[in-house]
Amino acid sequence: MSELGVRLLAAHAARDHRALVGLYLEAAEAANNPQAAGFYLTHAYVFALEQNHPAAPDLRARLISEGREPA
Repeated sequence: MSELGVRLLAAHAARDHRALVGLYLEAAEAANNPQAAGFYLTHAYVFALEQNHPAAPDLRARLISEGREPA
């Protein structure tokens, strides 16, 4: 398992949803295909919404620009 995978699992186990925003965004950036990137980006956005995270609008804009969220 990758180091990022270990950090994701640890954040889930700790219920650290704020950390999961950044970790899923990191995973989206590191993904080697658009489907995986979209999956991780969507997770980052969901956790951002739950935490009222300041990155939520930017994540939504990115999902829209990639055709994964309606405008």
